[in-house]
Amino acid sequence: MPPETNDTPRWEHFAHDADMGIRGIGATPAAAFEQAALALTGLVTEPAEVRPQQCVELSCEAPDVELLFADWINALIYEMSVRKMLFSRFEVRMDGTRLDARAWGEGVDRLRHQPSVEPKGATYTELRVAEQKPGQWIAQCVVDV
Repeated sequence: MPPETNDTPRWEHFAHDADMGIRGIGATPAAAFEQAALALTGLVTEPAEVRPQQCVELSCEAPDVELLFADWINALIYEMSVRKMLFSRFEVRMDGTRLDARAWGEGVDRLRHQPSVEPKGATYTELRVAEQKPGQWIAQCVVDV
């Protein structure tokens, strides 16, 4: 496995009182949104354990890119809850403040996935979408769990 650099797309969590922060880092806002979606799955289970068997299409539109990010995370949480699914692969296309995406995943298998928490919603706490440096975007917020 090649060494990780600061430009490597990745996801991570950050602590926030009783809730959890999710952060995606990528070369574009869309890539950062995809990585943050993996961080969302990572709150529940190990994303590598989720098989990308079924595709779900999602669309969001908001007045600005930060609100679009919160809407994206909330749309994923809604689909996870209603469909009883977890997602491990994402494809995000953005046109300004409109997002069209596909998420691939599978139904929750309690024995295999061993879900640890149930995300309830994205909050505006620490909500941020920004270019950290040329070619490195972050998208983050705190998720109510």
